[in-house]
Amino acid sequence: MSKSIVSIVKYEKENDSVRKAVEMANGFEKLNPNAQVFIKPNLVYWNRHCDFPKWGMLTTSSLMEEILKLLKEHGVKDIIIGEGIVTENPKDRETAEDAFEKLGYNILKERYGVKVYDIFQRPFEKVELAEGVSAKMNADMLQADFLIDVPVLKTHAQCVVSLGLKNLKGLINIPSRKKFHGEDPKYNLNYNISQLANKAPPGLTIIDGIYTLERGPTFDGKAHRSDIVLASTNMLSADLVGSSLLGIDPVAVPHLVQVAKDRNRPIDLSDIEVKGESIDDLAVPHGWDFIYKNNNTLPLSYARAGIGGISYPKYDETMCTYCSFYNGVLLTAIRAAWKGEDFDNVEILTGKIMEPSEGKNKTILLGQCQYNKHKDHPNINELIAIDGCPPEAESVQNALKLAGIKVPSYIFKNLQKAPLIFMQKYQGKPEFEEQFYQIN
Repeated sequence: MSKSIVSIVKYEKENDSVRKAVEMANGFEKLNPNAQVFIKPNLVYWNRHCDFPKWGMLTTSSLMEEILKLLKEHGVKDIIIGEGIVTENPKDRETAEDAFEKLGYNILKERYGVKVYDIFQRPFEKVELAEGVSAKMNADMLQADFLIDVPVLKTHAQCVVSLGLKNLKGLINIPSRKKFHGEDPKYNLNYNISQLANKAPPGLTIIDGIYTLERGPTFDGKAHRSDIVLASTNMLSADLVGSSLLGIDPVAVPHLVQVAKDRNRPIDLSDIEVKGESIDDLAVPHGWDFIYKNNNTLPLSYARAGIGGISYPKYDETMCTYCSFYNGVLLTAIRAAWKGEDFDNVEILTGKIMEPSEGKNKTILLGQCQYNKHKDHPNINELIAIDGCPPEAESVQNALKLAGIKVPSYIFKNLQKAPLIFMQKYQGKPEFEEQFYQIN
């Protein structure tokens, strides 16, 4: 059996790097010019209230334009760009509009005659991805003839890496995304992600590694200027090579191991032909996990700082996107509230499988799943609920107050602009250029 091809190109602005990657991978060899092409970038997050670090988190707009130029040269006329940006308010339509405007997608729409869709305003179709795994996926992608998947080369705190397969999670509706984070030990997040490509049309994966990200998938990770583009008509092969470029052995990535098993393929890249640059020359270790101490009840830096009287068990795969947002808020609030004295023996639980410990004075349950499961639990002395799906910032603030955790008012007053803080670590570093996320 012939090997699948993955091309690796060192990105240079004026050197047709994307073209080289696509041509070496024979990316358009089976693309009929009359085909309908669906392009899925990775726009995992957007904030219309302030600036935030996009590097390594979002697909660069400049790479998207290069893909469109190649498609037009190939004679393709029917092109859709589709993405589903998760927002705090599920009814929010302004955030996606703002993202498409500021990232230059509206210019791309006019310049190249493409359609740009917020998939939450488009139809979904229920599909059986595998036995026991169903989801409602974007109908435009399912009905397209050719899929171009354009993830970013980054790690993920729950899934180890977020590449081609993981990027398809952005094409399922919100109830399906929540279900993907289920508590069933077999049909867990990694298994569900491993099935995402089963109903996708044939296509091409182009991984954007102009910027890479460790401890992703969002702006609180650490971005690097890596200048890598890789391409393959085989999504699994692209992801296996992508993981290796991040310095992570694919055998350590559960969803990639599962896909390889399902397709009867080796996990060691032995059936892949790498063209262009060498993995060994470009691979750089990228951390993905957040280290916790004290029996996994506090982040390492918190434990070292001596923060006591509080247990915040490490997140697991069952915590979905909505609660993940407040996970960071809660941790920031706790650090800001710490004044050297132990808190009142408080425990904070997230996700769907954590159980309340005995002997805690106060137990905060984050999210509707935790509340529904444990509202009558005998181990809870004083229950403090942050219910709702998604929870509301006011509920988080009130819960901390009830727990005796005195958080400075500025934490919640400027919550919408909190991501601006993360811009500071990139100031004065010319390699982090905003122009990659703009269309001129």
